[in-house]
Amino acid sequence: MPSNPLNRLAALGQSVWLDYIHRDLFRSGQLRGLITQDSLTGMTSNPAIFEKAIAHSAAYDEQIFSLSSAGQDAGAVYEQLSLQDVRQAADEFRGVFDATHAQDGYVSLEVNPHLAHDAAGTVSEARRLWAALNRPNVFIKVPGTRAGLVAIEQLIAAGISINVTLLFSLPRYRAVIDAYLAGLEARVAQGLPIERVASVASFFISRIDTLIDPLLDALAAKGDARARQAKALRGESAIACAKLAYQMHRDVFAHERFMTLKARGAQLQRLLWASTSTKDPSYSDIKYVEALIGANTVDTLPLETLLAYRDHGQPQARLLEGLDHARSVLDELPQLGVDLVAVTQQLEDEGVAKFVQPFDKLMQAVQSKQAHMRAGGTASGARLSVQTRH
Repeated sequence: MPSNPLNRLAALGQSVWLDYIHRDLFRSGQLRGLITQDSLTGMTSNPAIFEKAIAHSAAYDEQIFSLSSAGQDAGAVYEQLSLQDVRQAADEFRGVFDATHAQDGYVSLEVNPHLAHDAAGTVSEARRLWAALNRPNVFIKVPGTRAGLVAIEQLIAAGISINVTLLFSLPRYRAVIDAYLAGLEARVAQGLPIERVASVASFFISRIDTLIDPLLDALAAKGDARARQAKALRGESAIACAKLAYQMHRDVFAHERFMTLKARGAQLQRLLWASTSTKDPSYSDIKYVEALIGANTVDTLPLETLLAYRDHGQPQARLLEGLDHARSVLDELPQLGVDLVAVTQQLEDEGVAKFVQPFDKLMQAVQSKQAHMRAGGTASGARLSVQTRH
């Protein structure tokens, strides 16, 4: 197989996952091709991805009508559709999972985003989804909110593999690591195995620059003494946060606390880079891929970014480069009035909303199709009705 930039990332210790799911990927054989030719080793999904797939595609209509005819409401219909897709994707990646001895080959399904601040509700739903999926190579996605931290520890202790999502700040990331380790320790205390309990911590990247860059632009536009400093920091914040998160990861997972668990078979909780597509057209379309290559990491890429990296990526381990500069960036931001605590909390709040909104839109779209069905319409007519509304 000819080597391409995606293939070469694996040699540098980074796994590439696809941040996208759609039944057409399975039916067309495209997913199988990405696995066999481009070293794809996993897949992530979220409510926004499913909203685009289900509400704006004919691929799901027949099953929507079948489930609706059986009396299932919109929420139950969505759950069955998403469970089927994640099961099928997990089966596609099962060979990767087996070949890597459970280190890779995972597919993620997120809990209802309305539960982001409900620890007990998250635990209950995560347990139910985990049982329904019935695949060893799946992650249940849980947001890294304060309530999420409580749920993560309990779910890891229950032996459920977790993708911790919506991480933006270094203190919250450290708390996520602690929740993971505490969950493993609780299993050990109960005499339960920990070898097949896996986790990733998804640190969101480009959204940090998307929020901070306009603040820096406003300072630069004033033309005062801080203008040059603000201009120099543009596009630097997200990568600086990621590099220091990676350094934290290396330090904590080399510590005795994890080493004790590792001796019992514990897996490393890998850092996963999410939100890696470039939002600012003045930046390279692979800016957030190139800068964040390193061992024991995962990069989950939208299809467009994945194809761009395959075309013109230049793989090189860069995560350990420029650490002093990264620290300097985070030191300078407060000097310019950028409050990282406030910024990252805003990003978390907005992140939850960005999953709640498409989830609710999806429920409305399914309900619209169901209403058309009850009126005696066809599946294609229901699809046209929903598309016209949008």
